[in-house]
Amino acid sequence: MISNFLCSTTAPIVQTKYGKLRGFVADSTYTFYGIKYADAERFQLPKPPKSWEGVKDALGYGYVCPLMSQDKPGSGEMKVPHRYWPMDENCQYLNIWTQSLDTSAKKPVMVWLHGGGFAAGSSIEQAAYDGKNMSQYGDVVVVSINHRLNILGYLDVSPFGEKYKNSANAGSADMVAALKWIHENIEAFGGDPENVTLFGQSGGGMKVWTLMQIPEADGLFHKGIVQSGLLDMIGFGESAFKGKVDGTEIVSAMMKEMGIETIEELEKAPYNKMAQAYQKVFMDVAKEGKYVGGNPVADDFYLGDPLVVGFTEHAKTIPIMIGTVLDEFLGFAPGRPDRNTMTAEEARAMIAGVYGEKNADQMIALFKKAYPGKNLCDLAILDSDFRAPTKRFIAEKSKYDQSPTYSYLFAFDFPIDEGAGPWHCSEIPFVFHNTELVPVCNKPGVSDKLEHQMFSAWVNFAKYGDPNDASLPAWAACKPGDEACMIFDEECEVRHNHDNELIALHRTCAPKFGFGNVEIQH
Repeated sequence: MISNFLCSTTAPIVQTKYGKLRGFVADSTYTFYGIKYADAERFQLPKPPKSWEGVKDALGYGYVCPLMSQDKPGSGEMKVPHRYWPMDENCQYLNIWTQSLDTSAKKPVMVWLHGGGFAAGSSIEQAAYDGKNMSQYGDVVVVSINHRLNILGYLDVSPFGEKYKNSANAGSADMVAALKWIHENIEAFGGDPENVTLFGQSGGGMKVWTLMQIPEADGLFHKGIVQSGLLDMIGFGESAFKGKVDGTEIVSAMMKEMGIETIEELEKAPYNKMAQAYQKVFMDVAKEGKYVGGNPVADDFYLGDPLVVGFTEHAKTIPIMIGTVLDEFLGFAPGRPDRNTMTAEEARAMIAGVYGEKNADQMIALFKKAYPGKNLCDLAILDSDFRAPTKRFIAEKSKYDQSPTYSYLFAFDFPIDEGAGPWHCSEIPFVFHNTELVPVCNKPGVSDKLEHQMFSAWVNFAKYGDPNDASLPAWAACKPGDEACMIFDEECEVRHNHDNELIALHRTCAPKFGFGNVEIQH
């Protein structure tokens, strides 16, 4: 139960560069929802928001970006509870949770970038994204943002007019605009504009490292946390983030499908009609090897994937914490035998069925070496599609001594279906101190401790650039040839290069997994 609530005609009110905003207080947390940080016309770059007179309410979330398709309700809601909200292209909004409105408070600022690749999701999509507990228990300012996605944020329309320059990266330009707004205004919310940490999961993690490679964002954030944010997969891997593009083919195909002839008509067309046309034509264009949009592209704004073009000089100076979860694709895998009653023979047969008879014994031996005590069911759905590129990122980033790189892996067994390893997104409630909002996270006597350990690591990293905490074993930054990986589990431990051999073999014999409409290629 909330012990204190305040929302009056006179408080809490904050003066921003553009006008006054009214929020509310719940317990000790000042909360402001739906703050406009930019405006933009379709396919064009964002501009600062308009100023206003008087006091504007910041009591309701802003619009979220329209999506190509909506998730269908299902059993996954129990594992990852979702929230949905009205959609509109005018979606450049952010939310703030803070413990102080003193402009001299200088609290660390943590900016959450939501998942969903560059195509879907929102700042409030998951119940666990709520920033109240993180702000309250961590004494930090938490900010979450919406921005343009899919064909609104990542479609090259530049061949059709100069005003569409950088339309292929418009969604990332929105994020830069949000960071500029934060830099200019966050002191009014008790934050320190010189101590800003980006953190994000899945597509949000991708956004962290892409922003590291955008010179216009230099100095607007100072640390980054990448959660399951690198993926070897068609549409998400290195090929998606390099090379020059030309949107002529895909945009022309869309207009032909829609029965229109001018780009001005496309600018004004209803989003749903435009999205339907795109979905009908993009596969045919893609089969010809032509650009179809959907991700940032390398140009003079975004300099490209650091694993392809190298880290920028500024990116080398940014402390990074980066990791994955053990069984990323568990939520997409078929059912398996009861992990607690399966015999050794049944377990080996299962592994042989996944990785082939000739690889079964070696995979089992390497898994037991890397993860002693873990169930072989975890091996059957072991991830390397996120883990392998993450390890490459760590290896490359740790070559530079300008800033530290910390590695982690989330390996907690959840109390569901006789026990299940962690799935994509499952660490988020622990990071936000929100396991109380996601019942499946709760294991008496275990999960509260792990939540404290993970939450403390994230907040300490944001505060100091170092995730170490008294509740955890000593955690060293990675060095060239030495990945010191914190394993977050019932008992946390740091292991060095623990899964190098396992991941190397896994890449050669793991099956393809479906993710959305795409298969992962090994």
